Amino acid sequence: MTSSASSASTPSHRPPRPTLPHRAAAAGPASFGDHLRTWRQQRHLSQLELADEADISTRHVSFMETGRTNPSRDMVLRLCERLAVPLRERNALLVAAGYAPMYRERALDDPALAAARQAVELVLKGHEPCPAIALDRCWNVVATNRAAQALLADHVAPELLAPPVNVFRLSLHPEGLAPRIANLAQWRSHLFERLRQQIQATADPVLIALQAELLEYPEPAGAQSTVLPGELLGVVMPFCFESRHGMLSLISTTTIFGTPVDVTLQELAVESFFPADDFTAQVLRDVAAQNRQA
Repeated sequence: MTSSASSASTPSHRPPRPTLPHRAAAAGPASFGDHLRTWRQQRHLSQLELADEADISTRHVSFMETGRTNPSRDMVLRLCERLAVPLRERNALLVAAGYAPMYRERALDDPALAAARQAVELVLKGHEPCPAIALDRCWNVVATNRAAQALLADHVAPELLAPPVNVFRLSLHPEGLAPRIANLAQWRSHLFERLRQQIQATADPVLIALQAELLEYPEPAGAQSTVLPGELLGVVMPFCFESRHGMLSLISTTTIFGTPVDVTLQELAVESFFPADDFTAQVLRDVAAQNRQA
C-alpha cells in the first residue's frame, strides 16, 4: 500500500462544476470508439499524441474511434494503460469492444480478498489511538477503528449514520459535522477539490451525482468560518471541529494499494488522521483509554 498527504485547495464557498467529457447519447450503449474518444479528450491528448504514446499510427486511432476497425484485446489494454484508465472503466472498454471483463470486483469480505481485508484491519488498528477510516470509491465507509467511531459520530443525525455512511455527507450535511467544523469554508473547499480531481480522473457518474447533491446543502445554522493559517505550505489541510472534549485539530493522509489487480482494491483507500496539536493528541489518548476500559 502507498500513502500520500491529502491536498489543500483554495477556499471558495461554491466550487465550480467540472467540465465533463463528451458522452454518447443515452439512446444506446456507448461504442468502443465513443469510450476511446472520451478518455483521450479527458486526458487532453490529440489523436497524434495518443498514437505516439501507444506506438501505433494516427490513422489506426482514428479508425478505432469512428468504428471503422475493431481493436484486439491487447490493443484495448494497451490504450487503457497509456490513458491511465481506472480498472472499472477498463472493463467497460473491454465489453464495448466485444471482450469479457478482465478485472474482478468483489466485496472486501470475499474470501479471495482475505489478505487485503487483514491488511486494512491491521492499518486501522495499528493507527489507534488516532482515527482511521477505510473508504470505497464513493467515499462510503467500509471499516473504521474505534477512535473514529468514538469521535466522528458524535452529535450526528442518525440517518447520516445509516449504512452506507458517506464521509462527504457526514462532513458537510447541516445535521452532520458541518456546524461544529471551525474552518468549515476551508474544509468544504478542500473536500470539493478532492472530489473534483477524482471526477476528472474517473468521470464516475456516481461521484458526479454526489457532487451535485453536496452543492445543494444549505449553510448550517451557526456555522463557523474561521480561516486557519495551517495549510502547511499547501500540502495538508487541517480539520478542526468542536467535540465534547473541546476543539480538536487533525490532519490526514490517504493510503492506497500500490498495484491492485481487482476493482475493489484499486478503489479502496484508508484515510488516517493525526493530531495537529498537543491537546488533540492527549484527547485521543484519553478516549482510547476509556475505550479499553469499556
